[in-house]
Amino acid sequence: EEDILANIDPYDNNGDGVTGKANWVWNILEEEIQLGRFGWKAGQATLLQQTAAAFIGDLGITSQLFPEQGCTESQLDCNEAIDSGTYEIEFDDLQKTANYCATIAVPVRRNFNEQEVLKGKEIFKELGCNSCHIETFTTGNHSDFPALSGQEIHPYTDLLLHDMGNNLADGRPEYLANGNEWRTPPLWGIGLFETVNNHTFYLNDGRARNLEEAILWHGGEAQNKKQAFKALDKDNRDCLIQFLKSL
Repeated sequence: EEDILANIDPYDNNGDGVTGKANWVWNILEEEIQLGRFGWKAGQATLLQQTAAAFIGDLGITSQLFPEQGCTESQLDCNEAIDSGTYEIEFDDLQKTANYCATIAVPVRRNFNEQEVLKGKEIFKELGCNSCHIETFTTGNHSDFPALSGQEIHPYTDLLLHDMGNNLADGRPEYLANGNEWRTPPLWGIGLFETVNNHTFYLNDGRARNLEEAILWHGGEAQNKKQAFKALDKDNRDCLIQFLKSL
């Protein structure tokens, strides 16, 4: 937590145009405010709670953490659906699902020693993309899986909220996140995004059809970085994209 909070720069003291803020959210099980790390707006404090939120939000499956469907007034069928009075996934199965997600290995990088990729990595740094997409952290202590403790990881994220401009705004606040702010998405594994998902629709709403478009939708705090990317010649832009695809 200390490493994440160390990157907050609310007054842009280093003059790079990037601020970043933490989202402080409610931990349902522990009944306290904690640092948000998961979800598009860092609206969940733990992987278990993020998993439970996905079960209810994406699949309509209730759990101990989210026991109600949360139907809106206009969702008549949802409101009239029979309620069995029991959770649709038991806590033990919910925990197993979260444990599975916690222990999925990061994809092995490819082509990382190629000159084009190495040049792209330098361009990534020169443009200042690593202001938000921070390369390296060391994990803390994981009581359930000690093997996950003290690991040097390269997620390329700061897990903080950033104003990405009006064009990417959804107008939907979530705890301290306003309608323009999003958590920096980790970039590790992005090179296998198409292999895993069978599509290349990036960003929070899938509007970007490839990595170049994803960069060009950046605004707000990332506006200067986007303009610097646009000013690159084709060869350098290609090198940057090849670096991203190697992650």
